[in-house]
Amino acid sequence: MPIEGLRAEISRIDDEIIDLIARRQKLAAKIAQVKMNEGLSIHDEKRTRVVLENTFNTAVEKNINPVMVNKIFEVLIEMSEERQRECSGDGNLP
Repeated sequence: MPIEGLRAEISRIDDEIIDLIARRQKLAAKIAQVKMNEGLSIHDEKRTRVVLENTFNTAVEKNINPVMVNKIFEVLIEMSEERQRECSGDGNLP
């Protein structure tokens, strides 16, 4: 396959990734409501550890760099917490 075709496929995958991030953000907004109703903190250290451990292990299984994958998920978690703060009225406060 020529490079243009390969790049087009990467662009399609990039669009899918963005769609998945948008879905994740919508769920984060719903989680914010549950946390507010239950008096839970936005940041959940235990959940963060579980997510990062799971993504690390999955990356290892798929033979991709688990450290880099975890960096991506650290950003996704940060985005989710930011969305939750926005939804709970805390703006961008840590």
